[in-house]
Amino acid sequence: MARRADEGCCAVLRLNEDNARFGLLATLILLYLLCGAAVFSAIEHPTELRAKKLWTQHLHNFTETHGISGEDLKAFLRTYEEANVYGIRVDALRPRWDFPGAFYFVGTVVSTIGFGMTTPATIGGKIFLIFYGLIGCAATILFFNLFLERIITMLAYIMRWFHERQLRRTGVLMPSDHRRDSGTSGGESDSLEGWKPSVYYVMLILGVAALLIACCASAMYTVMEEWGYFESLYFCFVAFSTIGFGDLVSGQKEYYVNQGAYRFGNCLFILMGVCCIYSLFNVISIIIKQTLNWILKKLDCRCCRHCRRKHLRHHRNAVNPVQIKSRRNDVSVDTVCDSETDGRRMSGEMISVKDFIASNKVSLAIMQKQLYETANGGPRQSYARHNGFSGGIGALAIMNNRLAETSVDR
Repeated sequence: MARRADEGCCAVLRLNEDNARFGLLATLILLYLLCGAAVFSAIEHPTELRAKKLWTQHLHNFTETHGISGEDLKAFLRTYEEANVYGIRVDALRPRWDFPGAFYFVGTVVSTIGFGMTTPATIGGKIFLIFYGLIGCAATILFFNLFLERIITMLAYIMRWFHERQLRRTGVLMPSDHRRDSGTSGGESDSLEGWKPSVYYVMLILGVAALLIACCASAMYTVMEEWGYFESLYFCFVAFSTIGFGDLVSGQKEYYVNQGAYRFGNCLFILMGVCCIYSLFNVISIIIKQTLNWILKKLDCRCCRHCRRKHLRHHRNAVNPVQIKSRRNDVSVDTVCDSETDGRRMSGEMISVKDFIASNKVSLAIMQKQLYETANGGPRQSYARHNGFSGGIGALAIMNNRLAETSVDR
């Protein structure tokens, strides 16, 4: 009973640390947005003012030269802006709503890129887009998660294979050791069993793969779209990261040399780039989470530790006051706090804010843990945290589970 009470207290403290991590991340994101706004405003705002001044001068010169009133010219330009919504441009472009154009559009919808060059203009098209995008975006996110699971598994096995070769080359692991059962214990097999793929190596591999795809795609866009190479790299990042500004969009000309091959290569590069960047973003998010844990650990002063000890003793008294002396030193606050540095909940429980405020929150945490273990047929398996992959939901959980499984699978 006392052990369960300690586990419940650990759950409460971990909830506090999760809230602290969430608050710190929100604060850092806000500061990041403010810094980004300041930088972009300093870089782009002077150019915007010059462009506006030049445009006003062009309008004045045009009206003076052709004897047209400014109001008539603005009315004509508004008409062009309305036609622009339907895909009408000054230069001849490919049809927007033939089958290839519509296929390109739905691809940008379900991938959440949304360039904005093509948009539905009818009420029926807008209504259909809402339901179509709801299902399509969800299915595509599932596809990205499954791709992430497979790419992480493949990278983990490849890195493990290289690690085995390195151990054999140095004489630490004999050629027959990797075929032993996982239950075999020994100095040589332990050196391999304790190995975990590094999050930084995975990030490096994914980053190099995404860079190679972007460089190859940029070379193609430079030739086919007649963009500069840097503009092509810029487009690749905007498209692969699904930002999709729409200032540069590939495949919009009316005619290309080898048009069929170019459209196929364009779709293939975008698909591979989006998958790699999606995986890379998830790995980077793990590193950001580790950084937040490191910051919180540095900010954890003695006063906070003292308050947590009081908090822990208070809940132990509330759950099992008889065994205070015998159980007080079984679970230290330092152990509880340090175990959270890798972002993992040891008991796997979820506590709502209402339950956290309620007086019986410890009992609820214990009950949730028991229900979780019963549903999964036993206690939650815990892996060594040598690589930094742990915890998370969604795509993060996929990477964590796959890395843990492949690192201990024989």
